[in-house]
Amino acid sequence: MMSKLAARRTLLLAIIAMGMSGAAFAATPPLAASTGLGQAWPNTSDLSTNPNWHVYVFSIGGVQYLQVNDLAGNVLGAVGTVSGQFITLPIGAFSQLVSTPQQAAAATSSATPTASPTTVYNDGATQVTTTPMSDGTTMIKAAAAQTTCDPIDCNTKAQ
Repeated sequence: MMSKLAARRTLLLAIIAMGMSGAAFAATPPLAASTGLGQAWPNTSDLSTNPNWHVYVFSIGGVQYLQVNDLAGNVLGAVGTVSGQFITLPIGAFSQLVSTPQQAAAATSSATPTASPTTVYNDGATQVTTTPMSDGTTMIKAAAAQTTCDPIDCNTKAQ
């Protein structure tokens, strides 16, 4: 027979073991993180149509996530899209300057564009443009593509 003290120790050890297994599950990275979304150099193809930018595409649960990085790998901003609807994601150095048809940029600036918008991604359904600004920031805009094209041709890097 177990003494009351031994029974309490066994119960306490069982509770600690359950708590530790819960902590292990809580430490599991979310699905998006395991795909590379938000990383400087995710383990996926760069689908930018412009050699001065990197665009990475992730598909999770029917939603397509587009992440724009600069040449140094700095994450600048990202959007999620499905069926012509867009949402900005709170990741990237210029996430406050990302806009979509459904969502204006979260921040306004008195900076002026230093160049025309540049298409950095176009898969025939979605187009992403970047616009460098006079204060060193970059505005990013995602919208439905205005022209259709073969996805293979659309996402070939310019030479």
